[in-house]
Amino acid sequence: MTFLPSTHTDFVIERRFAAAPDAVFQAWADPQARRNWSDCHSEQGSEARFDFRPMGRETHRVVHPDGRAQSIDRVYFDIVADRRIVFGYDIRLDGRPLSVSLVTVEFFASARGTRMVYTEQLAYLDGHEDREQRIRGTQEGLDRLALLLSPSDAAS
Repeated sequence: MTFLPSTHTDFVIERRFAAAPDAVFQAWADPQARRNWSDCHSEQGSEARFDFRPMGRETHRVVHPDGRAQSIDRVYFDIVADRRIVFGYDIRLDGRPLSVSLVTVEFFASARGTRMVYTEQLAYLDGHEDREQRIRGTQEGLDRLALLLSPSDAAS
């Protein structure tokens, strides 16, 4: 087997919500709210575990229609209510590691609600690379978060 070195990248997405930082933070902290906006594979049947606390773990497993099994395992390193969430996660497909990420989500009060900054640093493993897809998927989840927080307010 040919060894492929890891590659690294990062991206930042900034969003503004017409809701206070505590409401935006709560949408991350509450398991049902989180599932409503972040689960892009809910229609395919999945298994999930959610433990939102420092050093808590989150697990999400799904079997795609083509039979491939995807798993995402997350660890929360730092949580400051209404201000910051720092977590790491890895993605595996059929047991093969694809990527490992470190994510920081920060919430800032603004005159119109909340400015949220999502920063993800990624290490891609063994030739896998899906940066544009990862950015698009994250943006789609944050679009659903905007709708959850304020159905009449479009994501910005």
